[in-house]
Amino acid sequence: MVLLPLLLIAAIALIVIGATVDGMLYLASIGTLLLIADVLCLAARSMLHRRRPAH
Repeated sequence: MVLLPLLLIAAIALIVIGATVDGMLYLASIGTLLLIADVLCLAARSMLHRRRPAH
């Protein structure tokens, strides 16, 4: 459970560093891809762990 917030922080840090440092645009794109992957992983996890109503 610690991995997803850690990946989220890493993605935001890569985006900020890539956007501010000249010539490091590839870091921003890697951070964006990591952010998208993290959001998709969170969405898949919430869809799979949905509780079913009791009968």
